[in-house]
Amino acid sequence: MAIFMTGATGYIGSYATEWFLRNTDHELALLVRARDYDAGVERLWQSLQLHMEADEFHRYLDRICFIGGDLTEPGLGISQADCDWLISNAESVLHNAAALNFRSERACTNHNLRGTLSVIKLARAIQEDHPLRRFTQVSTVSVAGNRPGAVVMESEPLDWSQPDFNPYTRTKKFGEHMVRELLPDVPCLVLRPSSVIGDSRFTATTQFDMVRAVCALTDLPVLPLRRDVRLDIVNADWVGAGIAELHLREDLAHDTYHLSAGAESRTIGEIAEAFSSVLGKRAPRFAGQLAAPFERAMDTLANFPKAGNLQRVAALLSVYLPYMAADIVYDNARAVADLHVSPTPFTSYGAGLHAYAKSVNFEFPYRPLPETLDLSNVPPDPVRPMA
Repeated sequence: MAIFMTGATGYIGSYATEWFLRNTDHELALLVRARDYDAGVERLWQSLQLHMEADEFHRYLDRICFIGGDLTEPGLGISQADCDWLISNAESVLHNAAALNFRSERACTNHNLRGTLSVIKLARAIQEDHPLRRFTQVSTVSVAGNRPGAVVMESEPLDWSQPDFNPYTRTKKFGEHMVRELLPDVPCLVLRPSSVIGDSRFTATTQFDMVRAVCALTDLPVLPLRRDVRLDIVNADWVGAGIAELHLREDLAHDTYHLSAGAESRTIGEIAEAFSSVLGKRAPRFAGQLAAPFERAMDTLANFPKAGNLQRVAALLSVYLPYMAADIVYDNARAVADLHVSPTPFTSYGAGLHAYAKSVNFEFPYRPLPETLDLSNVPPDPVRPMA
């Protein structure tokens, strides 16, 4: 029996995939946009090379089944043979894939609503064949809505009266609702990460959008934010391991967890001072009264027709500033208690991430799978027979 997982080749998904491979003997059936086995191997290697060398990656391939498909296609674009195999052989579903697009209603609708509905329908078919052990929906803490100054508890139900930040948070909230409504007889788990930025163990990353936004802000001599605004930033190594471990755990006391920094969220002032100390720069001044005009300026620059570095940074800041200015903290007491480990404060590793991102010009130096690794002896589909 295999864990059927979407989003395995994404940033957070790569961390969960790595944890499964290194800490369990579970077989993984991964939905990937790939035309064949070799293309699936290449896509997975792109995401996992952040975590391991090629020889270790090669050793894990016999536990991975690549299910060619696409979240936005009817029936996930999965062949009938693959669908039949999943219905008979999937023991649980971990739905991690999503469109992390804060501006496009269309992209969010196609991925986060239509795609999630297709995953639910597949889970429904599996449940009718044999009981699913669990359906895990990876969501976001921001489904709680734009609630400036709030401390959001894990026990709070969805509040449909709260304003949404953007199409992404709106569609993720409804995705949670669909899972609860359409899989009432399946054990369901909802995991809500906050802003996932960097790894506490090393400086490299493959996800740069939020890193670029934080770097751009902390490099300003004057920050258009209050010094005491808290940023709920959490390290990817804690989030990825948490997703995988909670998905497998049989003794969970709750069905909803925040994978967030919680009460340990640092203020923008503390983050800026930590960066300045490590990087040898002068600490910025703060001018909270400039927040609104700065946000309007970023919105204007973001819509310039000619894309350049300034326009790119403005587009990122126009998206992330509402999150940063909101000063919302998401309680993580349940997650810390059940995982027995807390996330690492951003102030302890963020400066190294800042330096790394600039050293590679905000672009991860991907490496091709070495040609010296001979994949010819690996069965073309190690988990299931070829259709």
